[in-house]
Amino acid sequence: MRFFERVYEIVKQIPQGKVATYGQIARLMGEPRKSKIVGWALHSNPYKGQVPCHRVVNKAGELSGGFAFGGKEAQKELLCDEGIKFDLDEKIDLDIYLWNPNE
Repeated sequence: MRFFERVYEIVKQIPQGKVATYGQIARLMGEPRKSKIVGWALHSNPYKGQVPCHRVVNKAGELSGGFAFGGKEAQKELLCDEGIKFDLDEKIDLDIYLWNPNE
């Protein structure tokens, strides 16, 4: 399976109300040094509405400036609609919202 398709399959598993990081997705794929390519895959996501790429954030819990489907504000709105809260610095508390695929 192509790299991008593997990214999409993992991201589809992130439940509503949780987020994952680019690095986490790369590690789950067994490709820990390819977090930037995970970002490229999500930016190129041809499956709008099927792959919840809005649930992927950076390692600091910050939103992507290049969110493919409407920008940072659209990504924040989608996450807020799922119950995810942001702090005053516009970050997500990963201790609360980080997806644990082993749960």
